[in-house]
Amino acid sequence: MKIICIGRNFSEHAKELGNETPSDPVVFCKPDTALLRNNDPFFIPDFSNDIHHEVELVIKINRVGKNIQPKFASKYFDEIGLGIDFTARDLQSKLRTNGLPWEISKAFDSSAVISKKFINKSALGDLSNLDFSLTIDDQLVQKGSTNEMVFSFEDLICFVSKFFTLKIGDLIYTGTPAGVAPVKINDRLKGFIQEQQMFDFKVK
Repeated sequence: MKIICIGRNFSEHAKELGNETPSDPVVFCKPDTALLRNNDPFFIPDFSNDIHHEVELVIKINRVGKNIQPKFASKYFDEIGLGIDFTARDLQSKLRTNGLPWEISKAFDSSAVISKKFINKSALGDLSNLDFSLTIDDQLVQKGSTNEMVFSFEDLICFVSKFFTLKIGDLIYTGTPAGVAPVKINDRLKGFIQEQQMFDFKVK
């Protein structure tokens, strides 16, 4: 099972970090040890003083595919979940400044929160206008919609499958909207797709 993540897929988020909107999807991966499931608490690691939340819609691949064509891409996922791509921003900035790969700032243990449930896409209506959000201590901190995405779910499936064979159960984290910021001990994070609560956990 692969965890494939997409960076800079919302223009306003790219701007808030001083990045340009990409012409192709920005792709990186996380190992399966990055998954944080079942509303388990997230423990801030001792190697960073600046862990940021990035809430993201997550699609689950339902069949094997390679070099998938646009007209078939929608057939490769049936369910959508919600996740968080935790990022050690201080570590990432240092590595990028030195021209080094920054996987350790993104792919560390428990850095990929995943919702306990996935929702069948047929129950979500128009997937090109799907809202999602994140609250901390019941205050809204991030809100996005698929209509703001630079690259759609189908675009991402086609692009990623040029390089990686997609397999059943693979997860694609599809990018975060603006509003990323640090988390701190005792924060309570809740994530929503439309009005449905998808996760609820604490930072320790």
